[in-house]
Amino acid sequence: MIKLATAFSGIGAVEQAFKQLGLEHNIVFACDNGERYLKQSQEELLDIIKNESKKTGKTQKQVIEELYDQTGKINYVKKSYFANYKITEDNWYEDVRFLSGIPYAGKVDLFVGGSPCQSFSTYGKKRGLEDTRGTLFYEYARLVSEIKPKVFIYENVRGLLSHDSGRTWKTISEVFDSLNYQIFYKVLDAQYYDLPQMRKRIFVVGIRKELGITSFEFPERKPLSKKATAYLDADVPDEYYLPEKGFKWVTEWERNQGKARVNRDIIGCQTAVQQINWSGDFRIEKPKPSHYTNPNIYVGKYNGEDAVARKLTPDECLRLMGFKDFKIVNEDRIMYRQSGNSIAVPVLKALILQILKYVKLGD
Repeated sequence: MIKLATAFSGIGAVEQAFKQLGLEHNIVFACDNGERYLKQSQEELLDIIKNESKKTGKTQKQVIEELYDQTGKINYVKKSYFANYKITEDNWYEDVRFLSGIPYAGKVDLFVGGSPCQSFSTYGKKRGLEDTRGTLFYEYARLVSEIKPKVFIYENVRGLLSHDSGRTWKTISEVFDSLNYQIFYKVLDAQYYDLPQMRKRIFVVGIRKELGITSFEFPERKPLSKKATAYLDADVPDEYYLPEKGFKWVTEWERNQGKARVNRDIIGCQTAVQQINWSGDFRIEKPKPSHYTNPNIYVGKYNGEDAVARKLTPDECLRLMGFKDFKIVNEDRIMYRQSGNSIAVPVLKALILQILKYVKLGD
């Protein structure tokens, strides 16, 4: 049984990878604020926690959960996560800043996460973990130092390597090294792991130095077996087809300035706002008879023939990120963001299998 923990968990790409691989695992904990934010500073929150704990005996976890509840906003990420994976309330955390890894020391085999890339331009004075205080990367690195997992996977945008003239990556790599981990990293593109999506991300694999692993080869590329069309629905509800303004924006380059991609065999990188702000991948199709009578759907001309344009459905977006049998419990606008914010599942599957060739995880 492999003991898995995640931070910045999203909709559980690595959990999905484990499910698809059929690997026995237990989710030790997961953490994500669902893009909700508290107005108080971290110092103010610590004072609130201290006072509440003294008055009521509530734990830090309970106080933070109540503060998020008081925002009146729903953690939609949590809704998706709980609908698809086995986890209890006790093992879910709302805010990585107030998650202590100390109780989990020695209880995690694999720790996975990818913090938002914030500016490190004022850091890098070689003070180890202290250099990154004030960034969410610090919280991830802190948890690595406290939990001491056998292996961690850190994922981020490839621009992390060049950010701030390379100083950001230099700081990150020095911090990981200071935590007593052997670091290996590479930019992997999802289209080379049998997923028809151009999505380049940096993957950092950290292996505890005491395990004696001094070399690591990232998984070899896999041929693409299916085009994007294989992931699409044969029958899509009318609500996903575009009116005149949308049709013309998608089909006319002078309007969209290259921000719309049409009928690609390999789609562009999914992003969190792909289907909301008229950007991303779209499909141009032949009209159905009912499209001609629907006032909300525009039938125009494309390459000289009648055509309609539509956005991808949330189900299609999830499939094009490598998710299978994912239960959708949120509305479309939420699912577009959650899909675009996730990690390509086939890349994680290949990476997990490769790690298992080097390190024994679990009992």
